[in-house]
Amino acid sequence: MGQKRNPLGFRLGTTQSHHSFWFAKPKSFSMGLQEDEKRRNCIKNYVKKKKRISSGFEGIAYMGIQKRRDLIQVRIYIGFPNFLIEGRTRGVEELQMNVQKEFHRRLNIAITRIEKPYGQPNILAEYIALQLKNRVSFRKAMKKAIELTEQTGTKGIQVQIAGRIDGKEIARVEWIREGRVPLQTIHAKIDHCSHTIRTIYGVLGIKIWIFVNQE
Repeated sequence: MGQKRNPLGFRLGTTQSHHSFWFAKPKSFSMGLQEDEKRRNCIKNYVKKKKRISSGFEGIAYMGIQKRRDLIQVRIYIGFPNFLIEGRTRGVEELQMNVQKEFHRRLNIAITRIEKPYGQPNILAEYIALQLKNRVSFRKAMKKAIELTEQTGTKGIQVQIAGRIDGKEIARVEWIREGRVPLQTIHAKIDHCSHTIRTIYGVLGIKIWIFVNQE
């Protein structure tokens, strides 16, 4: 039987690294992990509230968190210029104050712009989710996402959508692959994400695997 494993956790220490860097005692480790998740959700919710309607989606690829004794450093990797980039100082300071009030700890937020946003699975999943919400055919959305990814120079991509696709009564899984996606090769650098989208028919799940390169 095939054993399903997260491609990112499978490659930790070889081609993937942690997005959070901090040390904790075994008893307080789970609490620190939950704090990181809450902090990321707080930033995402704030961006959702403040984003412009024309921007389409958040464009956050991932967030890196580094904890020190008296300071928490959060680095947000963004694919597109939104309010955090355009009103750089004011937008970031407002976000910083908002998160500090929530967690009562000193925080420093930095923004990094990504050169090839469509090479990031999270941004690509948001793009597909936006297309599906706008009643675009799922096959057309998947093919367009693959075309955008191929322009970034990736070696392969696999996109999977599961649920009540197009409002059909029976849920099913549809997927499409272009190029190579060697999931069993540990030295192959693969970026992965799973994204949930709520539609009028129900919840759909989007999974994306992108084969970047091989070391």
